[in-house]
Amino acid sequence: MTTTVRKHAATGALVGLALGDALGYPTEFKDVPSILATFGPWREMELPDPAYVTDDTQMTLALGRGLRTATDRGLLGPRELEEPVRREFIAWNRSPENNRAPGNTCLTACELLEREDLPWQQASQVGSKGCGANMRVAPLGLVPGLSDEQRAGAAQLQAALTHGHPTALAASDLTAHAVRLLAQGAEPTGLVGLLRSYAYENRTRYHDRWLGDLWTRAQDPTPTHFIARGWDECLEALERLQQALRSPSPETDPCLATGAGWIAEEALATGLLCFLLFVDEPVTALRRAACTSGDSDSIACLAGAFAGAYLGADVWPTEWADRIEYQGDLMALGALWDA
Repeated sequence: MTTTVRKHAATGALVGLALGDALGYPTEFKDVPSILATFGPWREMELPDPAYVTDDTQMTLALGRGLRTATDRGLLGPRELEEPVRREFIAWNRSPENNRAPGNTCLTACELLEREDLPWQQASQVGSKGCGANMRVAPLGLVPGLSDEQRAGAAQLQAALTHGHPTALAASDLTAHAVRLLAQGAEPTGLVGLLRSYAYENRTRYHDRWLGDLWTRAQDPTPTHFIARGWDECLEALERLQQALRSPSPETDPCLATGAGWIAEEALATGLLCFLLFVDEPVTALRRAACTSGDSDSIACLAGAFAGAYLGADVWPTEWADRIEYQGDLMALGALWDA
């Protein structure tokens, strides 16, 4: 098995995420014929110059900085994570660079997170399962030394600060788990099976220590009922992904098989589909993800995170990696976690 240290999985995942984000930024909100008419054949798509990213990368960095602060203080727990990540999300919301068509759920929740008298659970948008919950969660699959309980609880908590729907929580947990498995060298051919097993194992587990009374904000009779709804929707998305991989169709818009990616479980499934169609061709995976009819930047950023976690930092073209926006911040976090 390739070790995380030697391949620099964290750097690879963070740079890949940002490259996918930048490649998909100009194609988001366009259908595939429009993308092809504007940018030419999808297999030849070039990284824009300058290579600007969206809120997907910005919020990944915000989570990464909050996570770094929390782990610097010692053992990671809910209070240790919530305070610095909340502060980073508020700073992102206030930043003049937050001008990349951010999602309404994130904006609304971050406004409410500024109210110090309000528990974070009251800021959480429990009706939203948008992909903003998991397009930013990759750092939790990359930071070393966490237990399974810490990683799962933290992945769900960071999602719930903005997106409190149970599917947003489950999809974020699954996304972080997928990144972790790939960084550790899990074989991509067995990945969907591992994720389905993980979903079944965790289907009725409500992380009370991390989520508190969040479940009471929805209409569910019990915390178990609440979280199972989310895992069941993720299991349906993984089933669609498995079906798509049984008869792969690389030239077909991936969104037609696994969903447009505006919601968390579809962003996970479609990002994974693009990666798994081109496991040994990571740049092609990013291009396929960017040439989609759905949330192209989020799908491509997840595909890039999966590919970079599995293959490492050296797979990305130097001329692309050298001009990605926020390169210094991405490399600093990657180096910290690769060490």
